[in-house]
Amino acid sequence: MVMSGGGQGDPRDDETTAEEAVVVDYSFQNHADQVLRKGRHAGSNFRRTIFDRADLTEGDFTDCDFRRASMVEADLMKSAFDNSDFRGADLRKARLNLSNFRNCQFKGADLRGIRGKYAIWQGSDWWNATMDDDLRKALAKKWPKPE
Repeated sequence: MVMSGGGQGDPRDDETTAEEAVVVDYSFQNHADQVLRKGRHAGSNFRRTIFDRADLTEGDFTDCDFRRASMVEADLMKSAFDNSDFRGADLRKARLNLSNFRNCQFKGADLRGIRGKYAIWQGSDWWNATMDDDLRKALAKKWPKPE
């Protein structure tokens, strides 16, 4: 198994290799199996994009629109999705561990079978998504629904 690592040369940590965000509009397009590893696409439009089995690891997807996107079995590990919109997205069996989902919207999203127990869900409405009971229990302990 190949593990992706940060450290030297990682644009998120090393200012000498930092890249400017490239805003893209992939809405309503098929990008299944595409490799966007370490992509810097903050503020991009991925509405209804097909990212099945795509590699979006170690990227910056802050403030992006993923509404109704299909991301079945996609690898999203170690990426930032802060303030992104995943309403109605299909993320079944996606790998979300070690990613940031601060203040994201998940109403109607399908998160069944995901690996996301070790992601950061602060301020996100994960309870409005469809997910496995064991993940729901783990997230409820660490990121409880506000009263």
